[in-house]
Amino acid sequence: MIGKLPSFTTRALLPATIDLLYRSLRMKPDFRSVPAAVPQGAVLFAFWHGKMAVGWPLARTLFGRRPLKAVVSLSEDGAILSDALEALGFSLIRGSSSSKGDLVRNGIEACLLQGETVAITPDGPRGPQHRFKYGSLRIASKLRIPLLFADIRYRSAWRLKSWDRFEVPKPFSRVDVILRRIEVPEFAGENDLRAWCDSLSLELDHE
Repeated sequence: MIGKLPSFTTRALLPATIDLLYRSLRMKPDFRSVPAAVPQGAVLFAFWHGKMAVGWPLARTLFGRRPLKAVVSLSEDGAILSDALEALGFSLIRGSSSSKGDLVRNGIEACLLQGETVAITPDGPRGPQHRFKYGSLRIASKLRIPLLFADIRYRSAWRLKSWDRFEVPKPFSRVDVILRRIEVPEFAGENDLRAWCDSLSLELDHE
């Protein structure tokens, strides 16, 4: 999706474009002016891959000056997105469950153990759409870390024909956001984890 534009042009324009678009939106509730009640200490913050246009700047708004890490893939699009996120004030953990997965998991765990917030798109970078990867919930369960999920819904948006049905909200349109704090339980075994993860994915999939 991102890679359809020349890399230099995209890297230069993407941070400003994201910021301008985000500022134009009519957010309900408007977390930009009213502080949100977010968990203190370590948090795993999540939103669907197709909602990144609002998800990333929303994360920065919710957690303010707190240290915030973003998990981004090693793909070409991921490299461009990384530049934009660094400009928006994120630090990065690069990789995915299918590429350097151990390094990513170790990086996430290290940040959470230090009390930081880690932002993820749990169905990325390749899908299936709106299905949590087991690894993120395994970490939350192991460390007893809360999951804060942002259910982002656009009233008016352009939708791309990508695997994640990526959406770009139209400028000045309304965006509804529901924050869901989820306490991930301890699991007796891998089968219990997978069953709970699949059930949660279905519960949070409203499309």
